[in-house]
Amino acid sequence: MYQYDKYDQAMVDARVAEYRDQVRRRLEGKLTEDQFKPLRLQNGLYLQLHAYMLRVAVPYGTLNARQMHKLADIADKYDRGYGHFTTRQNIQYNWIKLEETPDLLAELASVEMHAIQTSGNCIRNISSDHYAGAAADELVDPRPYAELLRQWSSFHPEFLHLPRKFKIAVIASETDRAAMRLHDIGIRIVRNDAGEVGAAFYVGGGMGRTPMIAPCIREFVPLDQLVTYSEACLRVYNRHGRRDNKYKARIKILVHELGAEEYARQVEEEFAHLLTQGIEPPLAELERIGAYFADPPFETGASDTLDLSDPDFALWVERNCHAHKQPGYISATISLKPVGGIPGDASAEQMHLMAQIAELYSFDEMRVTHAQNIVLPHIRKADLYAVWQQLDEAGLGTANLDGIGDIIACPGLDYCSLANARSIPVAQKISERFAANGKGDTLGELKLKISGCINACGHHHAGHIGILGVDRKGTENYQLLLGGSEAADTSLGKITGPGFDEDGIVNAVETAADVYLRERQEGERFLDTYRRIGMEPFKEALYG
Repeated sequence: MYQYDKYDQAMVDARVAEYRDQVRRRLEGKLTEDQFKPLRLQNGLYLQLHAYMLRVAVPYGTLNARQMHKLADIADKYDRGYGHFTTRQNIQYNWIKLEETPDLLAELASVEMHAIQTSGNCIRNISSDHYAGAAADELVDPRPYAELLRQWSSFHPEFLHLPRKFKIAVIASETDRAAMRLHDIGIRIVRNDAGEVGAAFYVGGGMGRTPMIAPCIREFVPLDQLVTYSEACLRVYNRHGRRDNKYKARIKILVHELGAEEYARQVEEEFAHLLTQGIEPPLAELERIGAYFADPPFETGASDTLDLSDPDFALWVERNCHAHKQPGYISATISLKPVGGIPGDASAEQMHLMAQIAELYSFDEMRVTHAQNIVLPHIRKADLYAVWQQLDEAGLGTANLDGIGDIIACPGLDYCSLANARSIPVAQKISERFAANGKGDTLGELKLKISGCINACGHHHAGHIGILGVDRKGTENYQLLLGGSEAADTSLGKITGPGFDEDGIVNAVETAADVYLRERQEGERFLDTYRRIGMEPFKEALYG
């Protein structure tokens, strides 16, 4: 994984010192809250319903054991003993004291971490495939390209005050595990007919109150022009993006209103101009970065067999493990979704354990997934049973990846000042319901996503089943959506009809699942059945 050089460290240390002075002035009353707000947001600090929340960047989701241990220590020292892993592959702390934040950020800087650009109208944390560098189906490891873009976008003077926040994802396989087309810019590393490796650019995706799927605006950009083309995309947006209306400020609105063809034309014009300016870093820089992502020293000839005589272990392997490119190895997902748990939460003790296991068994590497889980990317199959036993003993061995118990949920009204409804209790009740009735084991792949407001931090638009919490005359009301997907077959869910109260939405999810169980054909996922039979059978069952 990437390691800071002296410039990276100096940049982060300087920001901590600057922020420490800003906090001092705020506490002394020399800055008002209105004056302080843009300063704290530049450092990932939000004021939520009950306390400050700090969002820590985890670039493309990659962590080592030292960093995870530090995140656990911070949870104990500065929070209430836990952290919340997010759909941006970051981690959030929900109970932060303002006066302690400079020390907290200094501790992060000591392990090459920070909270810079995790908030504000700038380029946010760049996400990627959580199996990057390990997946058997990827063309190349996409993380060097994500890191190159991270360096380009950090403190970029032209893009620190965009019309609205901006999110980029980079993948390198036909299987999309990062919701790439639901980003402002989605980049897929591809190979053209001549055998050259380059990038396809998708621009103008996003969720929120106006969800849109990004169109492909260029099918191939040479790798030695990756940054230049990205800059062209941002320049056109920065020039024309709406600043008078935050609801129309995202790049998806610009691409929609201009049309993808006209937006692409303007990008090509800007791209041609930028090519004459020589802003692209030399390929030697990409090679320097790429060296940090070299394969670990895999054992040659490692056994490629697994003893699956323990049925609980066998189920976990079937559901939570993914094929590795190296014979004798496997990637394992640690579910942060125990039955009745809060999706994405991990205690300090669990974080310490995950760090210890990664150091011993996964070449000192972990990944945060956009589904709020943790991946151990490089496990020898010979070690997998021992790893699972330790995880299971700590409540981290739930076998529910991509099933109805693997729920994505935002913090909702329990924490967030923007939310209209609670997400966490709904997720807990659904998890408990399907564990109790046994239907979860028969449903197969069924991705459920819950948002507590229209901002869609829980990705409800992209759920096979999505739930959106809204305010109906002071009462929490939950809309049910069906048919969304964040994968390569990207689609947006459609609202079934009138909303439900908290208990009603749990019943509605079970009703939708029952329709699927009744109507599915051999080999069909919930999404396949929905696409084949349409909305009407579900509406009939839900509303009569």
